[in-house]
Amino acid sequence: MPTRALRTAASGMYAQQINIQVISNNIANINTNSFKKNRAEFKDLIYQDVKINPQNTNIPGIVENPDASVQVGNGVKPTSTQKIFAQGDLRQTKSQMDVAIYGEGFFQVKKPDGTFAYTRDGAFKISGDGSIVASDGLVLEPGFTITDTTSDISISKDGVFTITETDGTKVELGTVQLVKFVNPGGLKAIGDNLYEETEASGAPIFGNPRSDGFGELHQFYLEASNVDIVDEMINMITAQRAYEINSKTVKTVEDMMSIANNLKR
Repeated sequence: MPTRALRTAASGMYAQQINIQVISNNIANINTNSFKKNRAEFKDLIYQDVKINPQNTNIPGIVENPDASVQVGNGVKPTSTQKIFAQGDLRQTKSQMDVAIYGEGFFQVKKPDGTFAYTRDGAFKISGDGSIVASDGLVLEPGFTITDTTSDISISKDGVFTITETDGTKVELGTVQLVKFVNPGGLKAIGDNLYEETEASGAPIFGNPRSDGFGELHQFYLEASNVDIVDEMINMITAQRAYEINSKTVKTVEDMMSIANNLKR
C-alpha cells in the first residue's frame, strides 16, 4: 500500500530530525566544561506480513500458496539519547579553584531543596560565607569553609584539601569525595552541567580520588567537552542525507500514486 510507504518515510524524516537536534546540541556545547556528548538511538517499528502469492492464476508452473508472505517494516522510531561519558581533554587554567577529574567519578553538590546533584564541572568558587560552591552556587559536598585569613588553597591528586593561612600555617580541611555509578549513562541530565540519580543509574557509590577505581584530581585544570567536531560534522552530513533520501521516498510514492490515478482515466 502506498500509504504504508508514506508513513515509513515520514517516520524516517522525523527520526533524522531528532538526530540533527541531538547533533546540534553536541556542537553547541563544544566549549562547555565537562560536557558529555549525546547519541540518538533508534529502533525499527512493528513488521507486517504482506501476502505475495498471486491469486487465481492459471499460469503453468505457478503453484498457489495462500500462506506465502513477506515481512514489511513500518519505519523507525527514536527510543533514547545515550550520554557518552568518555574522558574530555584537560585544559590548564590559572585559577586555584579549578579542579578537573581525570578518570571516573563526579563531584556531589547540594541543591537548595536539600537533594543532591552530580557534576564533573570543577570550576569552583568561594561564596560570601566561605563555602566552596559550583558556578551556579550549589555547595560542594562534603563542605569546606575558607576563612578570610586564607592565603593559598592546595588540592592534591587524592583529594586532600589544604589551606595556608596568612601566617604560613597549613591546615588540612579534609578530603573531597567523589561519586560514581554502576551505569552513569542512566543519569538524568538536568542542565547547568548537572546530573540526577535515577533508577537506571543505580545508587551513588562514594570513594576517595585515586582509590577503588575513582579518578584523580588535577588542580588548575578543567575538563573540556568530549565532543569531536569532525565526528559531529560527519554525523550531521549522514543525517542530512538520510533525511533527504526519505523526503525523496515521499516524492516517489506521490508520483506512483499520481500514475495510478491517471491509469483509471
